[in-house]
Amino acid sequence: MFTGIITDVGEIASLKPVAQGQLHRLRILCRYDQTTIADGASIACNGVCLTVVASGVDGERTWFDVDAAAETLRMTTAQHWQVGTRLNLERALKIGDELGGHIVAGHADGIATIVMRDDLPDMARFELRCPRELARFIAAKGSVTLDGVSLTVNTVADTTFSVLIIPHTLTVTTLGDWREGAEVNLEVDLMARYAARLTEMKTSS
Repeated sequence: MFTGIITDVGEIASLKPVAQGQLHRLRILCRYDQTTIADGASIACNGVCLTVVASGVDGERTWFDVDAAAETLRMTTAQHWQVGTRLNLERALKIGDELGGHIVAGHADGIATIVMRDDLPDMARFELRCPRELARFIAAKGSVTLDGVSLTVNTVADTTFSVLIIPHTLTVTTLGDWREGAEVNLEVDLMARYAARLTEMKTSS
């Protein structure tokens, strides 16, 4: 589990298809202490929970290897990642950690597209369009995770919604680089998903 609070921005150093293209092995550079990264650990990369299969140190930077499987490549922006792509990183939540965002599973539900960027004094407002089947889980003042970042929904209209990004978030994540037409990983709020499921069950019974 994660909280959507980014702790580092990594960079893809290498990417190679394996298993007949059904699996991509990625090497990601970061600033984490390599001695704290165990094989099998979970790290959210742009909101996608990936499992560390190896780690080490190259010069002054730590690296870790992860595998992106076919379903991940199909459902997320990992299909477009390449060498040099910058990724929002978050280590898995530990007992006793501060829950600064909201509960995030690291299982992206789909891809949202940025339809507008409005630069305001010291902030930026983004309007995004999501798949219709996910729109019902997004509500004004509710939580949403975009590229791994926990955000509060500002407005909602049909399949579009908006978020306001504060200066700190623009600086310490990749969100400052977002532009119109870009695709981002979307994870809806777990509580909204379960509430919708309970409503469906009551309706069908």
